[in-house]
Amino acid sequence: MKTIKNFKVLLLACSAVILTIAGCTKEEQSQSEASNNPVANKLDPERASGNTVLTVTGSGLGDMTSIVFENGNVPASFNPVLNTDNAIIFRVPDTANGGTQNIVLTNRIGAQVKVPFNVVALPLVNTVSNYNFTEGTEITLVGNNLADVTTVTLDGTSAAASIVSQTKKQLVIKMPATTVNSAKLIVTNSTGPVTTSQEFVNTDNAFKIFTEGYDNNYQNASWGSDAFVSSTVAKSGTKSVGKSYAKGNWHQLGFGWDNFSNTANYKYLTFWIKGASLDYSLYISTSASVGGFASFNENAKIAVPANVWTYYKLPLSTLNLWATSTAFNQIGWRIQGPETQDETFYLDDVMFVK
Repeated sequence: MKTIKNFKVLLLACSAVILTIAGCTKEEQSQSEASNNPVANKLDPERASGNTVLTVTGSGLGDMTSIVFENGNVPASFNPVLNTDNAIIFRVPDTANGGTQNIVLTNRIGAQVKVPFNVVALPLVNTVSNYNFTEGTEITLVGNNLADVTTVTLDGTSAAASIVSQTKKQLVIKMPATTVNSAKLIVTNSTGPVTTSQEFVNTDNAFKIFTEGYDNNYQNASWGSDAFVSSTVAKSGTKSVGKSYAKGNWHQLGFGWDNFSNTANYKYLTFWIKGASLDYSLYISTSASVGGFASFNENAKIAVPANVWTYYKLPLSTLNLWATSTAFNQIGWRIQGPETQDETFYLDDVMFVK
């Protein structure tokens, strides 16, 4: 009898739980019913960037089926659990276009409510096609929120680049004439201006060693085998200088013979280098480096990734190229090896920069 009595108590308890759950479900459904007249009283915040959580409060907001940012008809995903008659919570999509626009909320019966909002979508520049320019050079900026860019100027100047083409993810510009040695870019779209982290070098004010050929009286000073000027591989323009490094030998791609002594006028050695088939380390030295030309000094060692063009902007103070003299007449890039196979490297836009 005791067992039967306990079973009845358990059955009554379970029934109460089921009724409670059913009641909650019914209540939630009634709170989320679609309204013919949804009203949005408040949006918090009213201005934000992608991934920010937004809360719309009001009445008749239940059973929403879509949320769209009007500029470009960009949809926002949301969890229906966070949608009641009085509120709905969602995030600004990463793909939202910048500027003032409406957020359009539509419920299951097609009734809509529009909420004014300002998407903060500042221009973002992640990578650039080149860091070196002269007047008329075209440079491609890759990032986000670039479709509505209106101006690109050189930081600290009034010189403006012209816009050649633009999409949300890519902006192609033509660089202006300028007298500055180098500058970052101020990129402005409908949200506002941003200064790039990348700095661009005016090659007209640089001391060139090799650009479209040997500059400033420089010539080939390579070891192991002669360097060659390539018309098929280039980072800027149409030409680069290349060199084959034979297996089992210690080769060097070098330049000479200008007596370079402008230690106070220039701050950086810059160049593009296209890597070989594997990752390697190269050592930069001059005839005035510790150990002389073709020395292996760790402070002048660079890691060169395979098969890609990589840009280097190295402080001359770190390279210590004038360790034993106030001038040098040779500069080179030396390898230890390669040990397993022949390799070829290419250099372009080799310059000293102020």
